[in-house]
Amino acid sequence: MSALQFNSVLLEISNAMSADQLNEMKFLVLQEIGKRNLEKIGSGRELFQLFRERGKLSEDNTAFLSKLLREIKRQDLSDKIDNFSIQPEADDGLSEEEKEKLNIATEVIAENLGKSWRKLGRKLGLSETKLESISNRRPTDLEETAVELLKEWRKSQGAEAQTKMLIDALRACQLNMTADKVEERL
Repeated sequence: MSALQFNSVLLEISNAMSADQLNEMKFLVLQEIGKRNLEKIGSGRELFQLFRERGKLSEDNTAFLSKLLREIKRQDLSDKIDNFSIQPEADDGLSEEEKEKLNIATEVIAENLGKSWRKLGRKLGLSETKLESISNRRPTDLEETAVELLKEWRKSQGAEAQTKMLIDALRACQLNMTADKVEERL
C-alpha cells in the first residue's frame, strides 16, 4: 500500500465526517492528545496528521482510528480503513502453484483454527496491534478472523509467503492436527 493510497483513504474519511463527529472524536482523545493541541484542529485531516505524529496512526497501524470511528457510530468509515489495511498487494510475486497452496491452507486453517488464532498470529510474527485490529474486524466469527489473520500474514510476507511456514507455525503452536489436515489437502 502506498502512502498516497493511504492518505487518499484518510482524506475520504475526513471528508465524510461531520463537524459534530469531529468534535466527538476530539473529545474521545482529549486526555491523550491534550486540549491545547486539539483546539487548533479544524478538520479530520488535521486530526489524523496529529495521530500520525504521535505514532497512533500509520499504514500498518489503523486500529486506533478504526476504534474511534466505531465510537462515534461511523462503522462504515471504520470498515473503510479496516478493509483498506487488509488489501493484499496487487502482485506479491508468488508462483500460481504457491498461491493455490496458500489458498487451500487458508481454507483448512480457517475451518479448524478456532480460538487459537492469536497464538498462531504471534508465531507468524504479527504485532499485537495488528492482532487487535483483526479481532475488532470480526469479533464474533472465528473462521473469518482466521481468514483475516492469514491475509495479513500473506500481505506482510509478500513473495516470501510459503505454505511450509504456515505448517511450521501450526506445529510450533501445538496445532498438529490442523497442520496434518493442511498437508493432507495439499
